[in-house]
Amino acid sequence: MLLSYRGAVGLRFAVNINICILIGMSDCLWPLQVFDPASEFTVVERKLPHWAQAGTVCFMTWRTIDSIPRSVLRRWRAEQDDWLWERRIDPRASDWKTQLKHLDTRLLGEFTRKFARRWHRHLDNCHGDCLLREPCLARIVSDSLLKFDGDRYQVTDFIVMPNHVHLLASFADAEAMLKQCAGWKHYHARLINKQVGRSGHFWQQDGFDHLVRSVEQYEALRRYIASNGDKAGLKPGEYLHFTSSPIAPR
Repeated sequence: MLLSYRGAVGLRFAVNINICILIGMSDCLWPLQVFDPASEFTVVERKLPHWAQAGTVCFMTWRTIDSIPRSVLRRWRAEQDDWLWERRIDPRASDWKTQLKHLDTRLLGEFTRKFARRWHRHLDNCHGDCLLREPCLARIVSDSLLKFDGDRYQVTDFIVMPNHVHLLASFADAEAMLKQCAGWKHYHARLINKQVGRSGHFWQQDGFDHLVRSVEQYEALRRYIASNGDKAGLKPGEYLHFTSSPIAPR
């Protein structure tokens, strides 16, 4: 389901700014920006909601099909459902995320700490076969991300980890984002499976994405991407990091 919005009520973020100027990129395809709630944006409802806005930088995460065991995912879902029921939110309801946002700040913080962040922490433990630890396979991913950079989309930062990828990029619209991501994943699966003698899905079907809400959040995400390999205890050569410009110190 694709829904378009303009000037959504209740969303308040910083005044927009051209990130290209901020980070010193002189050849931007279009002005990179943070999310502007006063301008039109699109929400595509799938297993996870995907928000898109023309020119707005999006933080994306894809994980390999075997990165989190199904038994772990079932346990996490049960624990999350129990937490929501205790706060009188039906996790089966289509609008449970909207109901969640109406909780007070303390409870929202607890939900993020308890459920959202552990997803990323678990990925950094490098479960599964971690095929992208191999430089030749990681380069299949990185080369494809940069192939049409500045033409179909704009990439500012990414890291290829052994079992997941973090990416900061912007697209013309929601259709362009979803089409490009599907194309990337299909291409990666075909070439990597050929290299290792396998078949089937390589990436988990639905990835996580988040429209960047402020310049401060953008810089924090760039630092997170840059430090992800070291913080996960990986050695040089076990991950592949790209940045389009120097990252400002904290």
